[in-house]
Amino acid sequence: MNSREIIKAAEKSLQKEFEIIDEIRDYNQEKVLNAFIENKVAPEHFYTVSGYGHDDLGREVLDRVFASVFKTEKALVRIHFASGTHTLACALFGNLKYGDKLVSIAGEPYDTMQEVIGTMGDEETKRASLIGNGVIYDEVPLKNNTVDLDGIKAKIDNTTTMVLIQRSKGYSTRKSLTIDEIERICKIVKEKNPNCICFVDNCYGEFVEDKEPTEVGADLMAGSLIKNAGGGIVEAGGYIAGKELLVERAANRLTAPGIGSEGGAMFNQHRLIFQGFFMAPSVVADAVKGAILASKIFDEIGYDSTPKYYEKRTDIIQNITFGAPEPLEEFCRTIQALSPVNGYVTPIPEYIPGYEDKVIMAGGTFIEGSTIELSADGPMRAPYVAYMQGGLNYSHVKIALRKILDKVKK
Repeated sequence: MNSREIIKAAEKSLQKEFEIIDEIRDYNQEKVLNAFIENKVAPEHFYTVSGYGHDDLGREVLDRVFASVFKTEKALVRIHFASGTHTLACALFGNLKYGDKLVSIAGEPYDTMQEVIGTMGDEETKRASLIGNGVIYDEVPLKNNTVDLDGIKAKIDNTTTMVLIQRSKGYSTRKSLTIDEIERICKIVKEKNPNCICFVDNCYGEFVEDKEPTEVGADLMAGSLIKNAGGGIVEAGGYIAGKELLVERAANRLTAPGIGSEGGAMFNQHRLIFQGFFMAPSVVADAVKGAILASKIFDEIGYDSTPKYYEKRTDIIQNITFGAPEPLEEFCRTIQALSPVNGYVTPIPEYIPGYEDKVIMAGGTFIEGSTIELSADGPMRAPYVAYMQGGLNYSHVKIALRKILDKVKK
C-alpha cells in the first residue's frame, strides 16, 4: 500500500480510540465554558494596566478561570514565566527552603529540571540550584522502567517536604503517568506524611484526560502556556495552580515578597490567554488523535512506537524509537520541512542550554518553542528516540505522517 492507503486504513481501525478522545474533548470543553460563564468573563477583562500592574481586574478573573477549571483554591497565570522550567522552578523555590527535602518519585527528572535541582550543570548553575541553596534532594528510582510504588512507600517519611511527580516521560522511555496513577501516588505519600506537598509537573498533560492532578490529590501543579493550556495561540507564559498558600509562595518567588500575585503588568496578553485556554480542549484532542495515528502506522511499518495506539493517553507525546542517529535526523528534518514556518530550514543536532547531549529539534512553529504545535525532537543518544508532539489540527499531522512514511518506511 502507498502512504495514503496506509493512513486511510489506520484511520478506519481507530474509530473507537477517536470516539474516546472526542468524549474527553467535549467534557473538558464544557468544563472550560462553565468556568468562563461562572466567572463572568467580559470584554473589559481583555484590557490590561501598565506599570506595576496593580488592580488588574482581567488578571484576577483569568486566575479565577484557571482555578475553576483545575478545581483549585488559587491559580497564578502569568506571561512573565519564561518557560515551563521557569514556572516549575518558581513553584519549587517558593515552597522549599534551606533544610527542606524534595523527592522525585519517578526517577530522574528531565534534563532542564536536573539543573534547577542541582544534579547537573556547571559550578555557577549548581550554586543557584535548589541543592546549592541547601535543599536536600533524593529520588525513587524506576523499577522495570515504571514508577516503583513500594519504593515510594519506603522513601517518604516525616522529613519529606515535597514530592515531585513528573507526569510526562520527558526524554525517557518510561510511561507517562495517568491521572489514576497520580492519584495512587498522592494517596501513598499522604499516608506516609500528611503534610508532604504533592507537586505535579503537568506539562503536556492538560486536557488529555477528563481530570487534572489537582482533582485527585495533588496540592500543587504547574505547566506552560506554549504547550496544551495555551491552545496554540498564547505567546508565552505559564500557570501554577493549587492550594492558595502554596501558589502565593510561588508568586513571591516570581515577583518579590510583599508583591506576590498582586503585581506585574500583563502587556495586553489577556485576550490571547483567555481565548487560547478556551480553545485548548479541542486543540489538544486533535494533537492526541495525531499521536494515536502516528503510533498505529509506525508500529505497522516496523518501528517501536509508544504509547501503543490502544493504550490510555495522558499526554500529547509520541515516542518513535529508531535505534540509529540517521533515521532520527531524517524524521526531524521531514517534520521541519512540512512546517508552516521555516519549512526551508534544515535542523541539525546541537548543544542546547539545559541538556547534556546534542539535541535535534524540528519546530517550524508560529510561536518559538511551542510544543502544542506539531514538532519533534530528540537527544542524540541511544536508543535514538524521536519525541513527536502537538499539532494545531489533525489534518496537518496526517499530511506530515504521509510524507514521513514515504521517507522512513522500512
